[in-house]
Amino acid sequence: MGCCLLAAVCVLMSLTALGSGALELPFSQVMAALFGKAPANVVLIVTQWRLPRVAMALILGAALGVAGAVFQSLTRNPLGSPDIIGFNTGAYSGALLMIMLTDGSQNYIALGAVAGGLLAGMTVYLLAWRQGIQGFRLIIVGIAISAMLSAANNWMIISASLASAMSAALWMAGSLNGITWHKGVPSIALIAIALVLMPVFNRRMQLLEMGDDAATALGVNTGQTRLALMVLGITLTAAVAAAAGPISFIALAAPQLARRLTQSAGVPLLASALMGAALLLCADVVAQHLFSPNQLPVGVVTISIGGLYLIWLLIRESRRL
Repeated sequence: MGCCLLAAVCVLMSLTALGSGALELPFSQVMAALFGKAPANVVLIVTQWRLPRVAMALILGAALGVAGAVFQSLTRNPLGSPDIIGFNTGAYSGALLMIMLTDGSQNYIALGAVAGGLLAGMTVYLLAWRQGIQGFRLIIVGIAISAMLSAANNWMIISASLASAMSAALWMAGSLNGITWHKGVPSIALIAIALVLMPVFNRRMQLLEMGDDAATALGVNTGQTRLALMVLGITLTAAVAAAAGPISFIALAAPQLARRLTQSAGVPLLASALMGAALLLCADVVAQHLFSPNQLPVGVVTISIGGLYLIWLLIRESRRL
């Protein structure tokens, strides 16, 4: 029931976003344009200008929701998110390096973001390993690595040329402004591969939530499964960063909101994906129209709302201690 509700919200928000803008379009014209039966200029606006942004918001939001679900499940902690652990920062480091060393093309930035996210993830994993991985230790090591990478990123920006520094600052804000199908293709491919593989590990991930001893007794190779899930989660996070920059707090909030909506005992993957898609699309609609005609980067909206959510979550967790 919860998943159906979230899917309906995504559809309604998509149609609203496709009809909103400098040229307001009624629902009937939006549907006609999607089927190619509207005037040519309306079809162009809907399918070439607005649809890529809406579709990318849904795809990237779903990827962040699944990535957050993976890490919160692995750490068994609602703070176990790529934003907190530092994988977003690692992706930013890789992208920033590519911006400084190359011409800043989308493919190079995507490659750098994915490589940086994976390298940061493997570093955190190795430093947190002590005859196994314990969730809280993974979070603490991730926060430390994130702080170190942030310092390195600041140094690179200060040392970069003005043009590179401005490109890096714009990318760091996290934005869907100007997104096109062409720019999104590398990220869509990575996200598709990761999401196709996720169902293979879904049951094993649920068993890991019971604890390593119980999972091992049920035939799960905990070390290999945890490593594979981390690689998939980091790939999803880095793919989003490659397309739109580091978008914060969707991965943190979506799994917990989905869990409460579905009243699930664990962290549900499908509901988390739908919740992430709905949250990012809603945030992007706000970013586009809140200060119209000026558009905000969607990362500004998500981090503003997410900061309030994080404060609430920290207060809630502290009361449990």
